[in-house]
Amino acid sequence: MRPIIFSLRVVALALMALCWLVAGLLVCLLRPMHRGNVYALTQMLRLAQPVLGVRVVMDFTYADLRARMPAIFVGLHQSNWDIITMADLPQPGLVCVGKKSLIYAPIFGILFWLSGNVLLDRESRSRSGEALLRIVQRLNSGGSVWMFPEGTRSGRGPVGKFRSGAMHTAMLAKARVVPFVTSTYSGQIDLGRWDNGEIHISILPTVDGAALGRQELSAATQRLRADMVARMHELDRRARRPAGYELPPGRDAG
Repeated sequence: MRPIIFSLRVVALALMALCWLVAGLLVCLLRPMHRGNVYALTQMLRLAQPVLGVRVVMDFTYADLRARMPAIFVGLHQSNWDIITMADLPQPGLVCVGKKSLIYAPIFGILFWLSGNVLLDRESRSRSGEALLRIVQRLNSGGSVWMFPEGTRSGRGPVGKFRSGAMHTAMLAKARVVPFVTSTYSGQIDLGRWDNGEIHISILPTVDGAALGRQELSAATQRLRADMVARMHELDRRARRPAGYELPPGRDAG
């Protein structure tokens, strides 16, 4: 059965990717950089969750998310499947912050740019500063942004060290930080297996950026990481896994 399930999944995902590209390009070309583009694209990506054989379980509602906006949403970046497993999170008015190199990714890159997301050039301090200013302006005008403080994928090992960019931005914009955590699922999605279990997502208490000072940014960032790792361990104990699945080394549930 594995070869059949694998083949059917690959074909279904390929067709969905093609439809997503065509529909996404139409949406983004008709209204480039619109505040609702990311929401529209991720609503389409949500449809791929059952195709992957995973059930996403959230301990919050969409109303909860929208009530906390505008804000800086921060999460843990685990794998390339994040765009599907976390597709329930983006709401109208939210854009993502990503590396400039993402624009060169096939299919995904052009849509990432046209949908209004913010591209960071980390090799240029002046351009990074300009991007930071755009993020602050967006927050001050009622928009929201989504950032990954690790700066890279870490699903196959321990959670990485957090950069202070999210807290720094929250302090400058006097914005709220909304941390969200996903249960570890690196290696859990097997395209040849029918049931790939559950992925749990949780929202943590909001951090008030207006109350932060420059001297507190490092300590606040460390507290944020500790709180998110602790919640991740809770979710890892709660999530239903496929038979035989083991957490990656360094990511045990405590």
